[in-house]
Amino acid sequence: MKMRHGWLLLVLLGTTMPMVADAAPRKTAGRAVSADDRLKAIYTAEYAWRQKMQGPDENSPPETQAHLPDVGPKAQAAKLARWTETERLLAAIPLAQLSTKAKVDYAVYKGQIDALLAEQTYRDYEKPLNSDTSFWGDVAEAARRSFHNEADYRAYIATLRELPGYFDAQIANMRAGLKRGFTPPQVTLQGRDIGVAQVAEAKSLADNPLYAPFMTFPASIPAATQAALRKDGAAAIAEAAVPAHAKLLAFLRTDYIPGARKTLAAYDLPDGKAYYRSKIREFVTLDMSPDAIHAIGVAEVAKIHAQMLDVLHQVKFDGDLPAFLHYLRTDPRFYPKTAQDLLNRAAWIAKTFDGKASDWFGHLPRSRFAIKPVPADLAPFYTGGRGGPGIYLVNTWNLPSRPYYQMVALTLHESAPGHAMQMPLAAENTGPPQFRRDAYLSAYGEGWALYCEQLGDDMGMYDDPYDRFGMLSYQMWRAARLVVDTGIHTQGWSRERAQRFLHDNTALSDHEIETEVDRYIAWPGQALSYYMGELAFRKARARAEQALGPKFNVRAWHDAMLELGSVPLPVLDARTDQLIKDGGKGPYPETE
Repeated sequence: MKMRHGWLLLVLLGTTMPMVADAAPRKTAGRAVSADDRLKAIYTAEYAWRQKMQGPDENSPPETQAHLPDVGPKAQAAKLARWTETERLLAAIPLAQLSTKAKVDYAVYKGQIDALLAEQTYRDYEKPLNSDTSFWGDVAEAARRSFHNEADYRAYIATLRELPGYFDAQIANMRAGLKRGFTPPQVTLQGRDIGVAQVAEAKSLADNPLYAPFMTFPASIPAATQAALRKDGAAAIAEAAVPAHAKLLAFLRTDYIPGARKTLAAYDLPDGKAYYRSKIREFVTLDMSPDAIHAIGVAEVAKIHAQMLDVLHQVKFDGDLPAFLHYLRTDPRFYPKTAQDLLNRAAWIAKTFDGKASDWFGHLPRSRFAIKPVPADLAPFYTGGRGGPGIYLVNTWNLPSRPYYQMVALTLHESAPGHAMQMPLAAENTGPPQFRRDAYLSAYGEGWALYCEQLGDDMGMYDDPYDRFGMLSYQMWRAARLVVDTGIHTQGWSRERAQRFLHDNTALSDHEIETEVDRYIAWPGQALSYYMGELAFRKARARAEQALGPKFNVRAWHDAMLELGSVPLPVLDARTDQLIKDGGKGPYPETE
């Protein structure tokens, strides 16, 4: 799973821009404007406005300096109006007249606008948290970023000063959601206020996580300036950040968590059936019914189950699959004794892939990545690992729930060739317009990362049968998500039934199963993107292999897929068609 925390809070406030009557003029100085130019005019104007309204996300450069976003009623109304108008303008574009490149731009951009408009229509901003992430968690993440100079510190202090107003606006939105029953399920919110409490109830300034940047400074900042920054930072925390967090903590404990809905299903939300279908379109980038996705999940679970049994026979295990899963969950040989042991294993796997990379990819990113533990305040509720540009986080909390046999699959998914490779490649590709370089679509990004887990089999990364079983367990986990997510949100599954399904079919620890199921409950539809995306990559590759025969070059196909950046799943098929038409030649000289 890609990184989600971070730069979301460093957002340029920006005033509400007037609506543009028509951002795509049909004539300029007496000449007709092409469909490509009309599309470019629309996305250029809207995306510049969007960045000012929403700002960079967690994967934006750390030098980005800005303010907290306006999440109040006027800003929400402006977004709804702008994206409604943008949809109207896009509908007027003659698609047949677009160039091949512009058709890809259109598909990506239209998907973005559809999702943004749906979020405004269903008022997702009234539920600005789930069991996995929250707006206050983004604030805490800002304190962990790199500070290079006085300007970085001054921007951070300004952000701290804005917290009371920002939190008040978020509380107002949450109250509106609470009033209409639009909240995460109560069961998924238990204990999730810990990050707020760590700030509001810190015993001393040094214990306050928001003060962490002021504990050490780059040597390039003069001592006198350091002292001034330390003083101003302490004042901003005491006068603004702590009171804001205290007010939020009281609201969460007194009103929000006790009043959150007791039901689980997205279908139980206001206009829940349409809301869940919109999430399928957003996360899967296909308009599919929940029943169809559920059926795919059931079929894939059965296929992977048979492959898992093959591993049992290979290791000569005397027992059935449940007994083998119990053995994996309980035998100490499969678990690290220290956090460093786990980090070392992750680093070894990452370097093993480095030795194979050039055989499977023609074009590699300039960017590298670090391997670090998940921060302590996030770790109890965090996934086993997460990756993104420059970072692969490994969860070293609760070591008895972090088995070695899943580390190869996890590392290939989160580091390279998964998220920590795919996302920098997209950012370094200056060909597509900015809105595409900044985009992240779960079906593509998570589908690619999950494809990379199975690619490890082709690359010879699973030289131990237990490691291969760990990969199959991860595949089963994602296939099971199709069953569990749709089961919970459309078929009345209980939390316990969902947990039991994962317990019986995967090698995940019970702790991971609990946190994962709560994530699916609180974040409808997102879990569907992984396996549906992987299936799209696997089917596209198989089609290219069959069509090209001996001309198929896996490096060329990988480069073609990665060159796209984050795109809707139908674009993978279109690009594969082009690769076949080109006789298997890739987008870069080394794979021609």
